[in-house]
Amino acid sequence: MSRNLRQVPVRLDFKGVTHLSPTDLAAILRAADPLIMSGGRTLLSKILKGSHDRKIIELKLDACPTFGYYKQLDHIDILARIDWAILNGYLTLEYSGRLPLLSYTPQGWEIEKDTYSTELLQTLKDMAVHKCRSEDCSFLKDKNRSLILLLLDKIAYSKDPTYIYVLKLWEQIEYKRVRQRIQQVIQAIDKITPDHKV
Repeated sequence: MSRNLRQVPVRLDFKGVTHLSPTDLAAILRAADPLIMSGGRTLLSKILKGSHDRKIIELKLDACPTFGYYKQLDHIDILARIDWAILNGYLTLEYSGRLPLLSYTPQGWEIEKDTYSTELLQTLKDMAVHKCRSEDCSFLKDKNRSLILLLLDKIAYSKDPTYIYVLKLWEQIEYKRVRQRIQQVIQAIDKITPDHKV
């Protein structure tokens, strides 16, 4: 039965795009995150365009931080930039049945991981300032482990005691290995700023 399954062909064309700035590339990769192995180039272009297509709204893809990043460009020009990212080794297409779905290459994931962890860093700071509850941290629990460890490294590097409040709440709901790293980060900040008030 699977022999009769015809994969949808993809013709990539970056239409003369010779370069993407680091900011543009990071925006494309950030918009791709909710589509990894679940969506393709067309849906990614709609996120970057800022489309209010029914599927975008149903899947809440308009909540993506780079939604509408390329609102001034037409669909063809956005696809050209996505294809540049694919042909230059930041994204790849993998088939699931008939359909080609987006996936990160190792090089693309390194960029996205840095972008996303910086975004989460600010989110946690806001949560600490507004005295969130432990259940508010639940969105972190099943995120990619390497992303979470990079986030914790960034918190440790910041040496900012503001994060200790939210780290202690996050620690309550995490798995053992991440919990251990959270404890290490708290202890490292405590050593630097022992007189802070949480």
